[in-house]
Amino acid sequence: MRISLAFRILLVISFWAFASLVSVAEKSEQYVDNTVFKVLFYTNDPAVIASALDEIDQSWSPAYIPQLLEAARFAASRRVSVEILDILERHTGENIGDNLNGWYHWLWNQQEKITPGYAEFKADLYKQIDPKFEQYFAGRQTTSKIRLDEIRWGGVVQDGIPPLRYPEMLEAEEAEYLADDNIVFGIEINGDARAYPKRILAWHEMFVDDVGGVNIAGVYCTLCGTVIPYVTEFEGVQHKLGTSGFLYRSNKLMYDEATQSLWNTIKGEPVLGPLADKGIALKHLSVVTTTWGAWKERHPETSVLSLNTGHYRDYGEGIAYQDYFSSDRLMFNTPFQDERLKNKQEVLALRFQSAPEDQLAIDTTFLDSHPIYTDKVGFQKIIVLTDNSGANRVYDPEGVLFASYDQDSTIKDADGQIWRLTEEALISQDGRKLNRLPYHRAFWFGWYATYPETRLVK
Repeated sequence: MRISLAFRILLVISFWAFASLVSVAEKSEQYVDNTVFKVLFYTNDPAVIASALDEIDQSWSPAYIPQLLEAARFAASRRVSVEILDILERHTGENIGDNLNGWYHWLWNQQEKITPGYAEFKADLYKQIDPKFEQYFAGRQTTSKIRLDEIRWGGVVQDGIPPLRYPEMLEAEEAEYLADDNIVFGIEINGDARAYPKRILAWHEMFVDDVGGVNIAGVYCTLCGTVIPYVTEFEGVQHKLGTSGFLYRSNKLMYDEATQSLWNTIKGEPVLGPLADKGIALKHLSVVTTTWGAWKERHPETSVLSLNTGHYRDYGEGIAYQDYFSSDRLMFNTPFQDERLKNKQEVLALRFQSAPEDQLAIDTTFLDSHPIYTDKVGFQKIIVLTDNSGANRVYDPEGVLFASYDQDSTIKDADGQIWRLTEEALISQDGRKLNRLPYHRAFWFGWYATYPETRLVK
């Protein structure tokens, strides 16, 4: 049968008209309004709650899952939470029960699917806890560089864990409260050596200070074991950072005071808000995890945090996060699991802006038995020196081969030349310098959660 040209044209037009209608229908997929989800934690009225759950059930979409999980956490009653999780199990076929961490782990390993109003939902939910939280999310769904459903509330208000801003410091001989075996985080910039004891910093998770004429924010994520000093100035703008109260992959998110953008702590980059697409990446510096005795011996002129922080805390050694640090269990989970190391085994974490696709994690136990270790990250060669206290320092060897290290302050190269170890550089007898490179420590799970493609040496 022959089909006329006019009929064929009509068929083509009809096909494209139908395709356009399908496309429009797909783009305008209807979801229940955010107010339906809000009912689940705003009211105790059984009839209203039952109506909301029925509407969600009847118009089901996988995009509802993030909202339902947050609603289950803050539900008006235990019964409502159970009913929410029952709906999730029926529609997903998963048998996870009331294990919210288990649900999140499952969700984050699915393709991201959220409703167009999800950011507004989060803004409205969390402003009930702290009005400042609304600014993190309202109108910012399109500015996010990370999954919005992976941003979880950590249980405190903005700066509820108060940062120490330009804290009082003591001379070394004045710090009678410190024992030689207490853990400190040591920083030296332009000859200005400072020690920030773990027993104090764990209660505050951030300090802002001027060290050697450089304004830095030392960010301590207790959950993932990272202390990272960042230079707070970027391209002439000084960023005043604080603790947002939220987490991403068990790592605290910072915020900046000016724009209320949220920042990734391990990367030093804004990930949600007005600054997320500005190409900002703060410069990170080196920090030494060591003992007070070892740091003080190496830097007798050091200053150290005073107990006079302006806050009342039990600053005893090992008191803060005692239960968390004493087990391998996580408080907040991540999308990944990797059993090559225990969750909280410390690794030396290395990344460089010149090699954004390459990261290296070195088991610190391995480094304890390899006091001289050489490797490279991207094209950047490194030498890691580990002293008798277990402290690690990383330098650019620039082609120099080293033969021995006394695990204190002296290292000898293959030609017999003696080099002196400082926080700034390795300095040879003839005046040559090999510059120090930025690094920090982290719990294995926290580093792997941020960089799942990282190379591991153990």
